[in-house]
Amino acid sequence: MDSQKTMTAHYNDTVVRQFSILAVVVGVVGMLVGVVIAAQLAWPELNFGIPWLSYGRLRPLHTNAVIFGFGGSALFATSYYVVQRTCQVRLFAGPLAAFTFWGWVLVIAAAVVSLPMGYTSGKEYAELEWPIDILITLVWVSYAIVFFGTVGTRKVKHIYVANWFFGAFILAVALLHLVNSAAIPAGLMKSYSAYAGVQDAMVQWWYGHNAVGFFLTAGFLGMMYYFIPKQAGRPVYSYRLSIVHFWALIFTYMWAGPHHLHYTALPDWTQSVGMVFSLILLAPSWGGMINGIMTLSGAWHKLRDDPILRFLIVSLSFYGMSTFEGPMMSIKTVNALSHYTDWTVGHVHSGALGWVGLISMGSLYYLVPRLFGRDKMHSIKAIELHFWMATIGIVLYIAAMWIAGVMQGLMWRAINPDGTLTYTFVESVKATYPFYVIRVAGGLLYLGGMLIMAWNVWMTAISGRSVKVAIPAVNAAHA
Repeated sequence: MDSQKTMTAHYNDTVVRQFSILAVVVGVVGMLVGVVIAAQLAWPELNFGIPWLSYGRLRPLHTNAVIFGFGGSALFATSYYVVQRTCQVRLFAGPLAAFTFWGWVLVIAAAVVSLPMGYTSGKEYAELEWPIDILITLVWVSYAIVFFGTVGTRKVKHIYVANWFFGAFILAVALLHLVNSAAIPAGLMKSYSAYAGVQDAMVQWWYGHNAVGFFLTAGFLGMMYYFIPKQAGRPVYSYRLSIVHFWALIFTYMWAGPHHLHYTALPDWTQSVGMVFSLILLAPSWGGMINGIMTLSGAWHKLRDDPILRFLIVSLSFYGMSTFEGPMMSIKTVNALSHYTDWTVGHVHSGALGWVGLISMGSLYYLVPRLFGRDKMHSIKAIELHFWMATIGIVLYIAAMWIAGVMQGLMWRAINPDGTLTYTFVESVKATYPFYVIRVAGGLLYLGGMLIMAWNVWMTAISGRSVKVAIPAVNAAHA
């Protein structure tokens, strides 16, 4: 570290380094738990009769670890990095930024302890009990102050589009978390939802789908709009399209949640509103995907020998595929077949592993060498290997779940001429078994790639050093 006193202002990259390392570590843990529960679905005896290793307790640990631990840490790291560079100013309220890191570590630790012990609100993606929810709120408000304070004190007149996406994600998640987590405490680690019946389901899936829409889409689009142009060395294909993409996406996503509640007690008109807005979502989603991929116009050859760019671009392919599949599955007649089957699981993971996972990995591979004073990662060959392991793992996983899901849907609705069911439920479970084994293989490949990344990041970090990056004195539109 430079001990010489100068008047030069430097970016605050300490917190970016911390969140980058945290993302990789929690990513490995979360994906390991995912492989364990995938194996339990194929071989149920793998819980060894131990309650805190049962599927019902490990599944929420897996989803919280990968969404909020891995994905959330990657979002903190990249948003803090990007907002400083694009605003050409040091992070606002440095101590508060440090609190967001240590507070988030505490949230993750609390989840790792409480969920296997069986403390849960029972709300999907919002399982953590009320004391942890309060801590999340404190961290999130601090995050908002740091991010918007940095934007507010910027030296550059223009607010780059990535910051619009990061800002929308921060505000929307705050609103979603507060409304859905409203609960009446009934003990230190027990509470009851403030809502009842179908209203509770409606609020939950308004939250649940917008956790996808804002946490897992808007935030990561912020990454896309910064790191793809940077890694490709090309400007965004259409800046105007990126603005249209932003406004269309954030308006439409808020209304899509009811498509999770087709054929339930939710009023039919509400289900239809969810379906219609889900179908409209296809346009802004594909507009964003096309904008990202077309940024490579004139630089397609770079994909041949740049595995980091390959991570970023292939993630967009999965984003496009998932955002076509989602609206299609929201159509009531399609949903009649897909609902409650493993097709839904395949859809979620094509987005989670393919879009969120790959864009995060590509962005972290861009960040880590720069944060530790290296010109590149320790091993480019290891990045290449990670890319192929991850991609093959995803394809095995989602193909197995698609086939299993469609088969389950068809078996469950098949009837004999006399109106009795053709297959028992157990027969559908037995038929699904080979696909569960294939899913474990896909998950192992994806986890193996993440372990290679952890090794590569570790080697880069220990052979590099923490660097201070000076804030440029001359203002530009986008650093």
